[in-house]
Amino acid sequence: MSQTIITADKQPAPRPDVLGGHTLSMFVNNKPGVLMRICQIFARRAYNIDSLVVSQGRDPRFSRLTLGISGDPAGLTQIILQCDKLIDVIHCYEHTPDNSVVRELALVKISVEGGERRTEVLQIVEHFGGKTVDLSEDSMVIRVEGASDKVDAAMRLLNTYDIIETVRTGKVVMARGGQST
Repeated sequence: MSQTIITADKQPAPRPDVLGGHTLSMFVNNKPGVLMRICQIFARRAYNIDSLVVSQGRDPRFSRLTLGISGDPAGLTQIILQCDKLIDVIHCYEHTPDNSVVRELALVKISVEGGERRTEVLQIVEHFGGKTVDLSEDSMVIRVEGASDKVDAAMRLLNTYDIIETVRTGKVVMARGGQST
């Protein structure tokens, strides 16, 4: 039995009062309530958290947060200072493409009933260095990973096909060279 799933995978038009995205990384104590206190700082300053990745560090007492955020650039410095003042935040840094490596991963399930468009989808996936991670007679799951703009470009091309659902990790970041993330 076939089921139609409606998703909101199309990117909305950018708001004119919000310029570009920023990437922050935080090293925090791994305790309940820390993320809530951090999110309150962003909400008070009318910033949106576009992506959030949290994982336990090598030392289980600490976690690393990577946030993709958007909002008025004038308030960004104040947000970083306020986050640094929180007791459970060890440090908070902004990362730019010049001083860091930023990657995302997207899993996309595409309907390929009958198989006539499967070859076209596979060519797009190959062009972007993606992989097929699941294949059946009526659908396929592909993985695309890389810089955010690369994943965005792949998604724009794949949007012309019948996408069933999309899952995207959000940004992960690591500082280049000897700098701390």
